[in-house]
Amino acid sequence: MSTAPEEFEVVVVGGGPAGSTASNLLAQHGHRVVLIERETFPRFHIGESLLPCGLPIYIRLGVDLSGEHLRKSGAEFIDEATGQNATYDFSAALPGGVPYAYQVERATFDDNLLRAAQRAGAIVREGEEVTECAFDEDGVTVATSRGNYRARFLVDATGQDALFAKLHRSREPIQGFGKAAVFCHFEGLRPDATQELLETGNIKVLLLDQGWSWLIPLRRGALSVGLVSRKTPFRSQWLDDLIDSSATIQHLTRGAKERTPSRVISNFSYRNSKPYGARWACIGDASCFLDPVFSSGVSLAVITGERIADALSLALTANAEGNATLMQSTSVDMTRAYETVGALIHSFYHTRLMHNLFFAARGNPELVAGLTSILAGDVWRDDNRFQNMLLQSKRRSGSLNFDVES
Repeated sequence: MSTAPEEFEVVVVGGGPAGSTASNLLAQHGHRVVLIERETFPRFHIGESLLPCGLPIYIRLGVDLSGEHLRKSGAEFIDEATGQNATYDFSAALPGGVPYAYQVERATFDDNLLRAAQRAGAIVREGEEVTECAFDEDGVTVATSRGNYRARFLVDATGQDALFAKLHRSREPIQGFGKAAVFCHFEGLRPDATQELLETGNIKVLLLDQGWSWLIPLRRGALSVGLVSRKTPFRSQWLDDLIDSSATIQHLTRGAKERTPSRVISNFSYRNSKPYGARWACIGDASCFLDPVFSSGVSLAVITGERIADALSLALTANAEGNATLMQSTSVDMTRAYETVGALIHSFYHTRLMHNLFFAARGNPELVAGLTSILAGDVWRDDNRFQNMLLQSKRRSGSLNFDVES
């Protein structure tokens, strides 16, 4: 750190949805912020299904999703072994939520969020990797592969690289969730298959033994297909076997012009037991990432980005950003979301409750509304009886613990 550092109020490390959101809103609040991103956008990323809970934030960010991405009405759950299926439309959730969401091409989506942060006034540095962070009483000095920076606060938005969780050894695997995922894209689907998928835009979730599969339609006439399993050792061949044996997948992909090579990701369910401290905070996947079965990753990431940006702006204005407990309230709020979705995932993998519930709940409007609200990411309300019962049950059993250090 020999050269004089550039001066900012906030350094954000990581340009994914969480980092772009925080940078955008901090800049809108009038703060001088620099976002440092290791890669150069656009770049490929998985996690293509959004939830309704995040849509109001994109309006704040100045990002219009309607032009380039596919609107979806909800989610469809399918058990091919029994012939059961059930569709949950977001419009059937408890009152007050947004009744739709989007399926997105992450390369385009993430790039649009990053450019919106630039338009808002954030300084964006791509192709630059953070190599060192040194905190003192007055702020933080950050060294990168290209230069040095000085700021009053640092936001860790490094996703599953989880910069600070690794540094503090506070990354804790969540046991009992999916172990790994293997996925590919089918390009150039038949016109009738494309029309069928685009009609609702819904994600299709196939319920499997010890796991599940996603089928996510994309606006350009492609289909993202993935498999998540709890079984070990994990084998990428399982996706090929599923594609060959699934009538649903065969129906939608027969005659497709291209299948991309399979990719595998693993070790993706974890929590950061120390997500904030004096002059720093972790957001998005750097704070917590749950099994992707209910598509919560991106939406919870942008929500943490928004909440921390708004809280940090007030603190910066009041010269209170050095308070080690500054983000405690925000962390407690996010813990409710992680606990709720985590409890649903735990039940999905370890009991027949969720499997049966998806197909049996249709006759109970209150149950449908409560479950649909959780599927939509609307988890900060007090009037969802199903959510309250779910959390009480899991807390009594001790099967999940998302408490964080204060």
